[in-house]
Amino acid sequence: MDVATDLWVLLKYIFLGLFQGFSEPIPISSSGHLVILQKLFNINMQGLTFEIFVNIGSLIAVLLVFRKDIIRLIQNGIRYITTKEDDAKGDFQFIVFLVIATIPTGVIGLLFEDYIGEKLSGVAVVGVTLIITGLALWIIRNLRGQKNDGDLNIKDALIVGFAQSVSLIPGISRSGATIVAAMLVGMKQETALRFSFLLYVPVSLGITVLSVTDIIADENFNAFMIPYLLAFIASIIASFFALKWFINIMKSGNLKYFAFYCFIVGALVIIFL
Repeated sequence: MDVATDLWVLLKYIFLGLFQGFSEPIPISSSGHLVILQKLFNINMQGLTFEIFVNIGSLIAVLLVFRKDIIRLIQNGIRYITTKEDDAKGDFQFIVFLVIATIPTGVIGLLFEDYIGEKLSGVAVVGVTLIITGLALWIIRNLRGQKNDGDLNIKDALIVGFAQSVSLIPGISRSGATIVAAMLVGMKQETALRFSFLLYVPVSLGITVLSVTDIIADENFNAFMIPYLLAFIASIIASFFALKWFINIMKSGNLKYFAFYCFIVGALVIIFL
């Protein structure tokens, strides 16, 4: 590669990192858009190293935005275990429900990861699943639930967990699927948002730990280390500001615009790609 080609490769990876980071927190499917952009940019990524790096970047952003909630949950969870104080019980139960909601994704991911990767990762599939995501967002666009953090139960956690497992299919937004499920079971928007993104933390951590061997086995890692690193940094920055923006969007109740976006992009992908 000459200098110009190297620069173009770096720019492409930075752009992909920015776009993945921006699209991860909002309900338009970051994985689906990566499939589309790789097709448009003619980038053939071998292995999962790039996706692992940018997902870790998004995880760091989520940890930063929800750091106060995470610290409170950890402190109160430990306090309830050690002292059984009633005012810490709600946060302890919230942690338990997050763990329960993680189980369906872990089980279904282990059973069907290879099938999804081989059969459901094509561009045409992404076009269809983006439209499905749009329909789901349209259905809950005007919902206003009543359940706060302390009103959740095991059934709610399992439903949201199964919804998250569906998002293993590219084009089905993880945040969209979990927020839709959370609001359908009656959660308030604020609770649905918090449960959705705090649920992302253990799932993303689990995927990262399980993917260490994939990074080690990646023959292209040394050659692409700098592009991966730049994409990682870009993902942190983009995810942080996108999540802040999406929190404000949720408060104003404008999810319908994401539904319109998914309809349009899904249709364009089916027609032209």
